[in-house]
Amino acid sequence: MGRSGSAGAVFQPDMGEMPRVANARATSPTAGIDALLALQAIEDPVLKRRKTVRRGRALLDTLEAIKADLLLGRVGESRLNQLMALIGQAREQCDPELDALIDDIELRARVELAKLGKYPAF
Repeated sequence: MGRSGSAGAVFQPDMGEMPRVANARATSPTAGIDALLALQAIEDPVLKRRKTVRRGRALLDTLEAIKADLLLGRVGESRLNQLMALIGQAREQCDPELDALIDDIELRARVELAKLGKYPAF
């Protein structure tokens, strides 16, 4: 059995003249990305309605809990802060009548927070 090749041989590729690419031009990947971003920005009306209904129910549930707290003579600061957060989410609506109602709810929540010595920023 004999061995082929020498012990110190190293592979070296042929570095002859490399072919050049003629008329190489940059592609415009931003056109495809812009189209994808535009599609993502379009919100599904059914999904938007579900989110709105979910937020509305959460707001009503919180208001119901605050009403129960008021009837017992105590209102928790955490519940009022939760209400303020929900009000911030509800402001995404475009209905003027709903916005007026939310303004009234927010004012009442701020009054209750002020009674507790908390003054949230406007």
